[in-house]
Amino acid sequence: MRTSAIAKTFLAASALCLGLSAAAHAAQPLVIYSAIGYDADMAKAFQKATGIPVKMVDMSTGPLLARVQAEKQNPQWDIVWFDGAEGMRNLALQGLLASYAPKVDWNSIGRKIQPSDHAYVASAASLAGVIVVNKNKLPEADWPHSWGDLTNPRYRGMIGMNNPAVSGPTYPFVVGQMLWRGSEEAGKTWYMGLKANGLKTFRTNGVTLRALDHGVIDVAMVQNSAGIGRMLKGMPFKVIYPNPVTLLPRTIGISSHASPEVRAEAEKFVNFLLSKRGQAVAQKGDPTGDSLYYPVVAGTSPLQGIPSLAGVTVQTADPTVWGPREGDIDRWFTNHIVH
Repeated sequence: MRTSAIAKTFLAASALCLGLSAAAHAAQPLVIYSAIGYDADMAKAFQKATGIPVKMVDMSTGPLLARVQAEKQNPQWDIVWFDGAEGMRNLALQGLLASYAPKVDWNSIGRKIQPSDHAYVASAASLAGVIVVNKNKLPEADWPHSWGDLTNPRYRGMIGMNNPAVSGPTYPFVVGQMLWRGSEEAGKTWYMGLKANGLKTFRTNGVTLRALDHGVIDVAMVQNSAGIGRMLKGMPFKVIYPNPVTLLPRTIGISSHASPEVRAEAEKFVNFLLSKRGQAVAQKGDPTGDSLYYPVVAGTSPLQGIPSLAGVTVQTADPTVWGPREGDIDRWFTNHIVH
């Protein structure tokens, strides 16, 4: 009897310890650093569907990447999620990402922007830069229709854009202009021409479009979803799609420092995001902002108001080429265009 009682006590204590251990594990949230407008809604839906708690740390892409770099020796995140493949490729080059290839039926856009080494996942796409005009300030006859138009003296002091060192979607746009013109130097020459024509720079899409609304500028170069969103809010804006436009992947990556258990949870989050249920959340969470994307999963259509890419020349910048140049190009832009 005594031996049996001891055994029962031992088993009960072991069960208690296992229970406490499981509870402690469950209490540790999946930490996501994100710059996506519908991230909080996605986290809530994922937690409800799986029971896995999520801590969403939301910030702009520039500060997000700066924080990831500051934590390089001791990452505090499990997932990073933002617009732009170049920044994500740089994280992969530093060994900060764990490869993952979800089993998804990609559409044509999705197949085009998935990395061959599966270092991260491209979960959506928008356009890195389009032209947006204020119809109340600029008559239709004076609207620019090509990138080359913007250096015309008639637009002196009327044009604005974001600073790529702060705005995640803007570096791919800067790269797109270099790609189209055939070289980095040719692109820099074009930007210097814009500066000579009075180009104004702002921190992010929101700030640039507020300047457009208040008449500080009459023409903006911003991410297409931002321009469409302001139109849907009733702003007197017109979005113009010059040739070419540069595809902007929305990327999500998993930390290589995560434990096997956390990595498995992170993979579940990516799978949920790409699922039919996850896509429904993504398209409802920020209807005048980041929800205005081109889906990459077969069977999901863009929201109404997002124009077809048919008839528009779409180019894709290779992040393995342009990712490593990001720091140098951002510094050049800050030193020669912003200042």
